[in-house]
Amino acid sequence: MEEIILSLPYGQKTIKVAVPKENLIGAYSPKDVKPVSDVKQEVVRALNQPIGTKTLRELAAGAQKVVIVADDNTRLTPTEKIIPVLLDEMNAAGIADEQITIIIALGTHRFMTEEEIAVKFGEDVVKRVQIKNHDFKNPEALIDLGNTPNGTSIWVNREAYEADFKIGIGSIVPHHIPGFAGGAKIVQPGISGEHTTAETHLLSVRAPRSYLGIEDNPVRKELNRIAGQIGMHTIFNTVLNRHGEVVGAFFGDLEEAFQAGVVSSKEVYAVEIPEEADIVISSSHPCDLEFWQAHKTLYPSDLAVKAGGTIILATPCYEGVAVTHSDIVDITGYSAEELRQMVTKKQVGDEVAAALAIAWAQVKERETVYIVSDGIAPEEAQKLGFRPFATVQDALNAAFENQGKTAKVTVLTHAPDMLPIIR
Repeated sequence: MEEIILSLPYGQKTIKVAVPKENLIGAYSPKDVKPVSDVKQEVVRALNQPIGTKTLRELAAGAQKVVIVADDNTRLTPTEKIIPVLLDEMNAAGIADEQITIIIALGTHRFMTEEEIAVKFGEDVVKRVQIKNHDFKNPEALIDLGNTPNGTSIWVNREAYEADFKIGIGSIVPHHIPGFAGGAKIVQPGISGEHTTAETHLLSVRAPRSYLGIEDNPVRKELNRIAGQIGMHTIFNTVLNRHGEVVGAFFGDLEEAFQAGVVSSKEVYAVEIPEEADIVISSSHPCDLEFWQAHKTLYPSDLAVKAGGTIILATPCYEGVAVTHSDIVDITGYSAEELRQMVTKKQVGDEVAAALAIAWAQVKERETVYIVSDGIAPEEAQKLGFRPFATVQDALNAAFENQGKTAKVTVLTHAPDMLPIIR
């Protein structure tokens, strides 16, 4: 039987798996879209061609306090190349570096270290402006702005809210909660309190499957409302290829610039697959740090596999399951419906974790999930509801035993950032 040897990114290395040729539907990756030749030039071009707004100099002119909200090191956005250009533009508008603060949109992730901040933002930016981690657990760092018409509480970073001008920096990729990351997501969950984040995450799991790749959905509407409430009307978003290189930049109105970026994002990340597979092998790259990021592998895999099929998830998870939500392993044994009832009865302390546990349960109730991970111990994997294996090959062999020798196989090399579309 002829076999095809396939390579999967696994953290800083690659791992291989042999798949019988007659079983393989295909191996899929984000498209190799050519990057721009000069990132700085692309940043300048985007600033000079604003989408739905005035130029950055015009927007920022006269501001006494400016906040730049930028994504953290779980994202590949090249902030170290973008922010110096933004600072220069604001200087040209009469705003000194001392009037500008960068707030890292951690959501509910752990704080970035000084060393990580230097790498993410660059030594030049670190010297020029103050950079702060968003403290999502500290009530004094937040402000209560009431509720959206939909009932979501609005707890956001006080300093960002009080700034005269603010701009959000991030990247646009398919995402299971708001359809696509980018745009208003830099505010919620980026610089929100955990109660607000819990409510939007719980809103996303009212649907039976994720909103991955669905632009117009209840969560995106809520994120736009929250961002509008704090006056975050301006964004600078990039679209990257699978190597983390800039394909395009989009500056301007929170919604219009985002929508333009989504079109570009689909050109990179949407992949057509001829049929649903019985078995999907997926790498979590580039979301390899912890399972709190790597879980994004589940939702593209769910779109690519048949109901009753098997997902094989390969992820290093260097920092384990979840640094800031470690107790999630205590609730992942419950069904989606049980978790919803526990949330309703206020029996769960960490509702952000509960929302993700529901999302994972919805996938596990539809498919079987195998996991290959150096960072998650077998007993932890079992608590998560996954079946652990030492290698992807071992997992594939077991999946064939379960699904039958004629089972069809699809491979997703960069699953968290992919949007499978079944023809």
